[in-house]
Amino acid sequence: MNIIKKILMVAIVIMSVNSLYAQSVNTDENKLANKGYDVVNYFTTNTAEKGSVEYSTEHNGATYYFMNADNLNTFKANPKKHLPQFDGYCAFAVAKMNKKVPVDPETFRIDDGKLYLFYNDFWEGKPFNTIIPWINNESDMEKLAIKNWKTLKSN
Repeated sequence: MNIIKKILMVAIVIMSVNSLYAQSVNTDENKLANKGYDVVNYFTTNTAEKGSVEYSTEHNGATYYFMNADNLNTFKANPKKHLPQFDGYCAFAVAKMNKKVPVDPETFRIDDGKLYLFYNDFWEGKPFNTIIPWINNESDMEKLAIKNWKTLKSN
């Protein structure tokens, strides 16, 4: 009985530690990140293009799709360089609302080598593209988002 209790305690500790370090990446119900859009492609062609399951990999519990083997290998060599800021949630919402809001992967910005994604859909019955207010005050928005993300990322 003592051995079973010890094994159970070790399992609980391991699960607790894993949940502390698990990222809160924006994924769908199948753990697909960025709605299947290729995160490397944003940097190489400055366009939003969907990848395919044929060229996929898992990183921090999320699955990423790529358009080709080159993009997949580029990501595997340096995932951190290509991951969207704020775990793929809307940069504007993190800054202004202090909330994790899903994005439209086709609404993005590369700035200073970083990928930012934005919400672009209807909000309270009206079209709302959050990249516009972000760009109008980018420096302050980025600072506020970074500050908010320190506590928001663990929620």
